[in-house]
Amino acid sequence: MNLYLPPDYRPMLPTEGMEDAIKLLKQTFQAELAEALSLRRVTAPLFVFADSGLNDNLNGVERPVSFPIKDMGDRRAEVVHSLAKWKRMKLAAYRIPAGHGLYTDMNAIRADEELDNIHSLYVDQWDWERTIRPEDRTVEFLSDIVRRIYGALLATEAVTHQAFPHIPPTLPREITFVHAEELRAEFPDLSPKEREREAARRYGAVFIRGIGGPLFDGSRHDGRAPDYDDWSTPTPDGLNGLNGDILVWNAVLDAPLELSSMGIRVDPEALLRQLEMTGCMDRLALPFHRALAAGEMPPAVGGGIGQSRLCMYLLRCAHIGEVQAALWPEVMVARCAEAGVTLR
Repeated sequence: MNLYLPPDYRPMLPTEGMEDAIKLLKQTFQAELAEALSLRRVTAPLFVFADSGLNDNLNGVERPVSFPIKDMGDRRAEVVHSLAKWKRMKLAAYRIPAGHGLYTDMNAIRADEELDNIHSLYVDQWDWERTIRPEDRTVEFLSDIVRRIYGALLATEAVTHQAFPHIPPTLPREITFVHAEELRAEFPDLSPKEREREAARRYGAVFIRGIGGPLFDGSRHDGRAPDYDDWSTPTPDGLNGLNGDILVWNAVLDAPLELSSMGIRVDPEALLRQLEMTGCMDRLALPFHRALAAGEMPPAVGGGIGQSRLCMYLLRCAHIGEVQAALWPEVMVARCAEAGVTLR
């Protein structure tokens, strides 16, 4: 269990006022996001069939919560880790044209999560997906999408400050773009997480591109599943990848905070390349992967944005358990209570 308790921490809002603040922030951000990216809300599943290939494999080692369905001959279902692949399938099913997309209120259980200030067993995020044109698969287009999302973050921060004047805005006006290889070259002796810390502290808000693929020294900044984000396509700058993470500097925790993981999705060529690179060619037997390899899925960009993480950041909370109800180790609950941090 990792836990950091800021010295002299005091919540910015009383417990009874936190729910109203969370409601305001969530309503504001999802409206801003929907307008910025031309998205419409759709209802999302809590679980999918285990044999469909639709669940998110995350870093490839996390075990999904699964169960047999009695009325379907004990066919197994899995509680979703995210809806990365499900959303793209729905773009095709709903025939959503380029320039438009969908978003969901996604709820997930990640039973193997290592619990700390920002990681919970319960994940709530806005999962979104947008149809694009084949010619939009560029770094420039990806950067434009990132700026639109960041604009929604800035607008939500402004509403937060208006509602709670004692919470000052801290986000920089612009987000900085950097590739994971550039961070490795600048900080070769630091771990990827330490590089993220340096970048977030320096810039305040940063988009780190190329997460998941091998860097020039053969290492990877972090793991990514091979079947949704495109982390391998070469780009004109001599680097690879059309995906990344949005991180901000969290002054309360004196640490970086990842708010979003996103990217342009794999096309058939990138899918086959990444499945081969990761030794996952067997996934081509699954319905989703067969359809994608056959070119039956629209080109897309998408990602997830943490709801509770955004709330804890904008409300200057020290622990994600202050803005969501989940299960925590008893020792964590007790230590937090001693430090004035009330977990729900």
